[in-house]
Amino acid sequence: MGFWDIIYYYGYFIAIIMMVISLIISANCKRSFSKYAKVMARNGLTGADAAQRILSAYGVHDVTIQHISGDLTDNYNPKDKTLNLSDSVYASSSIAAIGVAAHECGHAIQHNVGFVPNKIRSALVPGANIGSRFGPILAIVGVILMGYLDYSNNAEAGRSGIGYTIFFIGIAIFSLAVLFYLVTLPVELDASRRALKILKNDGLLAGEELAGARSVLSAAAMTYVAAAASAIMTLLRLISMAHRRD
Repeated sequence: MGFWDIIYYYGYFIAIIMMVISLIISANCKRSFSKYAKVMARNGLTGADAAQRILSAYGVHDVTIQHISGDLTDNYNPKDKTLNLSDSVYASSSIAAIGVAAHECGHAIQHNVGFVPNKIRSALVPGANIGSRFGPILAIVGVILMGYLDYSNNAEAGRSGIGYTIFFIGIAIFSLAVLFYLVTLPVELDASRRALKILKNDGLLAGEELAGARSVLSAAAMTYVAAAASAIMTLLRLISMAHRRD
């Protein structure tokens, strides 16, 4: 049994395992944040205070810090240069809040210094949005059409005609989404690295507090690893479906 046969026949089983792992990773991320959201930092700074101090200290003066609703919805928007902090981060003085705020500041600093992977990720966003939504659908429709043409004794048309074309387009645009997930990994890891370095060097957190922030950010990073792995598996599964037509 070859590689594509394994992916084809055991793809669903592998996908279920990865789904379970993703759920465990997501639960661990929430558990880690919840744990350190209950531990207040000795410096008394809120997430917003810490973010403002970090941005000012590292020369980022054109970013606006905003409060947004929800939990763990924190993000940095490079389009309007806003650093958006959620309910559990903006006004909280917890270790988790300061860690997450520092991570988002890491993204703002990446944007400010022109971090190359961050530029690539931003450029991939439009294609990734389209690819993740329509790529798998087009690929499956293409495979169905190839199968129908094969069944109609027109195998050559199935492999080179409209079915193959639709399949190829679906795989191509979904590959943009996969690439986005892969590029996201170094971007997120670098943002966390910058955050922890800043928190330590600037004395915002130390000792067990810094270890707590590292735990929160490490757990969050694993969710991106799981998302990338899931996207790769989906791509391989789609390709294996067409491979079985040969």
